Amino acid sequence: MAIDTPKPLVLSNARVIDPARGLDAPGSVIIADGTILAAGPEAANQGAPYGAEIIDCAGAVAGPGLIDMCVSVGEPGAEHRETFASASKAAASGGITTIVTMPETDPIIDDPALVDFILRRARDTAIVNVKPMAALTKGLEGRDMTEIGLLQEAGAVAFINGHKSVRNAQIMRRIMTYARDFNALVVHHTEDPDLAGGTMNAGLNASWKGLSGVPREAEIIMLERDLRLVGMAKSRYHANLISTSDSADVIRAGKKRGLDITAGVSINHLTQNENDIGPYRTFFKMSPPLRDEDDRQAMIAAVADGTIDIIVSNHDPQDVETKRHPWAEAEDGALGLETLLAAALRLYHAEQMDLMPLLATMTCNPADRLGLDAGRLSAGAPADVVVFDPDRPWVLEKSAIKSRSKNSPFEDARFSGRTLRTVVAGRTVYTYD
Repeated sequence: MAIDTPKPLVLSNARVIDPARGLDAPGSVIIADGTILAAGPEAANQGAPYGAEIIDCAGAVAGPGLIDMCVSVGEPGAEHRETFASASKAAASGGITTIVTMPETDPIIDDPALVDFILRRARDTAIVNVKPMAALTKGLEGRDMTEIGLLQEAGAVAFINGHKSVRNAQIMRRIMTYARDFNALVVHHTEDPDLAGGTMNAGLNASWKGLSGVPREAEIIMLERDLRLVGMAKSRYHANLISTSDSADVIRAGKKRGLDITAGVSINHLTQNENDIGPYRTFFKMSPPLRDEDDRQAMIAAVADGTIDIIVSNHDPQDVETKRHPWAEAEDGALGLETLLAAALRLYHAEQMDLMPLLATMTCNPADRLGLDAGRLSAGAPADVVVFDPDRPWVLEKSAIKSRSKNSPFEDARFSGRTLRTVVAGRTVYTYD
């Protein structure tokens, strides 16, 4: 991104929502030198800074820019699937101002020099903030832990073994204990590899389709094991993607025991179920697999009651060479950056969640868990802002997808809720025309 200082910006006549402050009121957002000067009703009564650009939001919502805590980018090694430039454009169009990247690249992000590479490459080519997660184990092989302290010092904000679970409990315990000494966040994909050999959710639907199933227990058993290890190691832990009602119960019980844990869910598991697979449409093949409707409703309830803290896109671009195959041979993964906010607003329109707590799961909650100063509109915070109309209808057309890959499960889907403007560090990086 350019290093010149953007001129001051005033977003006036807005519905200002700042979940971190519990604020939902008419007002303005005043930005200068890349930071928030004021936001809310009090800002509406202040004069605009000299030379400011004044934007009339016409009653649209102005909130903190979204933080997506689970984003796969092909760079380095698979730039044909996604680059920081293309991913950041997709993110900006969806109101996301910070992406937290997975370490599953080529090479794997398991060395401080590679963390530095990610940060420098993103600085030079991305239009949103990029925060890398580093690998828990070398090569994501689940055997030797990485140098968590050095990786954190280099700029890694958390540690994850990609979309693979660490099978060995003793190794996972050592990782958690080591991470605790650095106050590092351990993020884990909870899916027992010995049970999770199928290609879709286990059940009647899988049987009817003639497909091997992934039992719910594959997730539940690994999650229960992890929380017992958290209790032993006294570490900070985040379950990256949960998808079953029993997993939500496990998280509830762990929080009641006082464990330092949080949980995430992908927007796919809140808005889709296994029936959406239809005629073996591989864009719906993902990990964890889409579950049944009872589990989907349980995930929504768990987000609404605070059991699940964070909603993510689980953006995982795949090209035609990996997706245009028979179901069992296709790779897992779906796009999500451009549709995260719009799809999440389905919960609001269905009256399953109020707007402020819904936005909290994608703003201040991930910011607080990762120790970022973003995700809020308080004075002095980075000027990362999204302006969106929660009621504006639109359709996701394949030709309009900004990601290099096109594997969106929401292709041709109808949404109510559109990003109108995205601001990063005081600079407008996206506007809807």
